[in-house]
Amino acid sequence: MLEQIADYVLHHEITSEEAFSTAHYVLIDTIGCGILALNYPECTKHLGPIVPGTIVPRGTRVPGTSYVLDPVQGAFNIGTMVRWLDYNDTWLAVEWGHPSDNLGGILAVADFISQENLSKGKEPLKVKDVLEMMIKAHEIQGVLALENSLNRVGLDHVLFVKIATTAVVTKMLGGDRQEIINALSNAWIDNSSLRTYRQAPNTGSRKSWAAGDATSRAVRLAMMAIKGEMGYQTALSAPGWGFQDVLFNKQKLVLNQPLDSYVMENVLFKVSFPAEFHAQTAAEAAIELHPEVKGRLDEIDHITISTHESAIRIIDKRGPLYNPADRDHCLQYITAVGLLKGAIVAEDYEDEAAADPRIDRLRDKMVVTENKDYTKDYLDPKKRSIANAVQVHFKDGTSTANIERQYPLGHRFRREEAVPKIVEKYAANLGTHYAKKQLEQIEAVSYDYDRLAAMNVNEFIELFVK
Repeated sequence: MLEQIADYVLHHEITSEEAFSTAHYVLIDTIGCGILALNYPECTKHLGPIVPGTIVPRGTRVPGTSYVLDPVQGAFNIGTMVRWLDYNDTWLAVEWGHPSDNLGGILAVADFISQENLSKGKEPLKVKDVLEMMIKAHEIQGVLALENSLNRVGLDHVLFVKIATTAVVTKMLGGDRQEIINALSNAWIDNSSLRTYRQAPNTGSRKSWAAGDATSRAVRLAMMAIKGEMGYQTALSAPGWGFQDVLFNKQKLVLNQPLDSYVMENVLFKVSFPAEFHAQTAAEAAIELHPEVKGRLDEIDHITISTHESAIRIIDKRGPLYNPADRDHCLQYITAVGLLKGAIVAEDYEDEAAADPRIDRLRDKMVVTENKDYTKDYLDPKKRSIANAVQVHFKDGTSTANIERQYPLGHRFRREEAVPKIVEKYAANLGTHYAKKQLEQIEAVSYDYDRLAAMNVNEFIELFVK
């Protein structure tokens, strides 16, 4: 597996125009999510250098800030920003994750390399190089997720972020095949954080910086490999001591299809709501029902939510929810907010909004059941639906229509419909942080693929510096 990943990163040519086009929108959407997160002090308290005031010559610039950091800490900063609000892209299979988390390492290293190159009279990297590495990181993380369920053994999906970032960043830094393999072996041996912080009763804010942690560790391991640090040939398979025996219930890790650009082409954009993706279609259904139920809240007897097995396993939550990280991963909470307000924004997960007693009253009336067909279609590689259906039943025996959504806005089947919304979301996110002149300069290049792809990475990053 290590050899297969290394060969893919080094030698495989990405020829899919759809993949590059999609990567373009993933790039701007992910940066926009990071910029929006800068409005939240719980996020920004984690940003900046480890030692306050440190400025690294020709270091990584962190978009939306004045920080100039070493690429390891830069990756932590960028990775934490883009993941903080649970608003970037998503990949769903037997394992879940957010492949754009890899941008933390890719962008940090790309800016660092570009400035180093310029200082030596060499050419900087182009944004198209970033897009190619994004496609490959998406592919590694996503194909690993197709058949290898970390959640079933209690491990967190950010391990696959660390693996994917390690592979592409080692290549970006000039690593050869053996150096990439060495770095990857160390990334697997590194282990993974537990899913403890994503599951009740311990759901907490670590889930918002876990990807930054993973992608920064990947950069560190890549830089060590470039300096000649050794690898471990049977890091995965060593009897009794390898990853598979120790942490994967003695199962064999597999890549069940050739690595190309499948994941980027099929990635899910989180367009409408900052909410865990398994609940996106439930949110759409709830918002559609809002006009019909907003005046009859006291008349509701119960609410049925039909969903798929993965949603039940990770976001079907009853009882108290203790913080925003808990609430944005609760199917019932998200559905209740949609029914009550006809919209869902990040502020709806904060303590002040959650104090509305109507939310918990609605949660208490919800009955969640699995629809076997939804579960089947969720795992079907030709469909990859994320279906939910919501129906409100009143005390007088009447009920609303059963509103079903198979595919959320942002799914590949609804990509054309989603693109204008992605652009709108990006502009709105940037508008929370930048003055008009800087915003116009950023937008002038962000939407033109050819112009953006040909742009020097260092010049692209400079657009976002405060």
